[in-house]
Amino acid sequence: MSNDQDDPLCLVFIPALVTLLYKAEQTKGVPLTESEVIAIRDHANCVALPRSMAAVGEKARGYPDIVAEHCWDEWQSARQQLCGQAS
Repeated sequence: MSNDQDDPLCLVFIPALVTLLYKAEQTKGVPLTESEVIAIRDHANCVALPRSMAAVGEKARGYPDIVAEHCWDEWQSARQQLCGQAS
């Protein structure tokens, strides 16, 4: 069994942050602003899990989530793939 230093904690959003942002943008009908993305992230439910457990969950889900610390930049990339739109 690994210790905490070998398996640091990471935030896991439930539901995935990328799905929350996608739904919010679809509901709004226009691209989210950076402040809206940050607000959604800040109010989303999440848990801290060891990185190894988070990886197992991500693999089961079938797609990666957005990293909280880089949510605006990662959302811009994800939305291009999901929505086919440039930011």
